[in-house]
Amino acid sequence: MELEELYREARKAAQNSYSPYSKFRVGAALLCGDGTVVTGANVENRSFGLTICAERGAITAAVSSGRRKFLALAICTPDAEYPVCLCGACRQFLSEFADPTLPIAFGHGDSIGARTTMKELMPLDSLHELADR
Repeated sequence: MELEELYREARKAAQNSYSPYSKFRVGAALLCGDGTVVTGANVENRSFGLTICAERGAITAAVSSGRRKFLALAICTPDAEYPVCLCGACRQFLSEFADPTLPIAFGHGDSIGARTTMKELMPLDSLHELADR
């Protein structure tokens, strides 16, 4: 699956967002090692700390269904004026499962606005550094 196609899945997932407080929809699409695409949307709560990010929702759904190998991640924030990258909590959560070379694409419109890798987002990821020893 091409990254652009995965991004379109993230854009669709954003339509399922429950964001009555921020009015900021987020959709994520995670390509798993078996070719399955698992999506997530942000789910807000009036106790804002309980909000679930789209990325963590997708990762949790994938892991809950037995998938732990990820090939790519796409994120869409259609209500933003520019591409918005993963928050710190999502970066940390993803790093538990992602290879440092995992491609990550994000955007706010009809196409990808920026691309990066897990290693670029978390250059000193101790989990992977320790595993390499």
